[in-house]
Amino acid sequence: MNEITVVGGGLAGCEAAWQAARQGVRVTLFEMKPHRFSPAHESEFLGELVCSNSLRSNAPDSAVGLLKEEMRRLSSLILRSAEATAVPAGKALAVDREKFAAFISREMEENEFITVVREEVVDIPSSEEVPVVLATGPLTSEALTEKLIQLTGERHLAFYDAIAPIVTAESLDMDIIYRKSRWEDGPGDYLNCPMDREQYLHFIGLLAEAETVPLKSFEETKYFEGCLPIEVMLSRGRIPFASGP
Repeated sequence: MNEITVVGGGLAGCEAAWQAARQGVRVTLFEMKPHRFSPAHESEFLGELVCSNSLRSNAPDSAVGLLKEEMRRLSSLILRSAEATAVPAGKALAVDREKFAAFISREMEENEFITVVREEVVDIPSSEEVPVVLATGPLTSEALTEKLIQLTGERHLAFYDAIAPIVTAESLDMDIIYRKSRWEDGPGDYLNCPMDREQYLHFIGLLAEAETVPLKSFEETKYFEGCLPIEVMLSRGRIPFASGP
C-alpha cells in the first residue's frame, strides 16, 4: 500500500494522515472547509477544536495521560501540536486553540507526502484500489451522513458539549481571588473565587435568571446526571450546596 484517502481534517483525520505519511504512504486528505462549514466550525484551519481547549490529564498514572504517553512515543502530530501550544492548566494538557489548529495545518500542508484537497465529499469513496479513512465526526455533512446511514443502517449521529464562558482579566478582583492548583501539586494554574453563603445564594440566583444561548439544530439536551450544571439543578427545584459543582 503506497496511497490512502482520508476524509475529514479534524484531529482523527490529521493524525491518520500524519501517521501514514510517516510510513512513506502518499495521502490525499479531503476537508470541506472553507467552502462549507458545519454549524460548530468557524476557522479554516485543520484540527479545529470546537469545544473545550483541554485535552484532559497529562499525568501518566491516569488513563488519558497514559494514552497521551503512548501517542507521544508514536510521534503523534496532535500531541506535538498540543505541547507546542500549551497553556497553564495544572495536570491537564490545555492549548491555545487557534495556535494549536494553525500548527497542525502548517505541518499537514508542508508535508511532501500529504495533499490537502479543500472540497466537500458527498459520497463514500470506493476503497477497492485505495484504502479510505472516514474521519468526518459527529458533524458530518448531510449528504455524506445519508450515505453512512445507507451503509450502516444507523440513523443517529449527535454532538453536544459545554461552552466555556470567557471572562476578561481586568474584571477580576485579585484581592479576593487566589491562585491554587487543584491538588496542591503545581504553581497555581486555577483561579479560585471564595464566597460565603449569602454571596453564593446571590450568585446562583443571578445565574438562574441569566439569558441562555439557544441550542442549535444538531444539539440535544442530554445531561450527565452525576455532575449537573448549577442552573439545571435550580430548574429542578434543588439548591446546589455539594462540592461537586
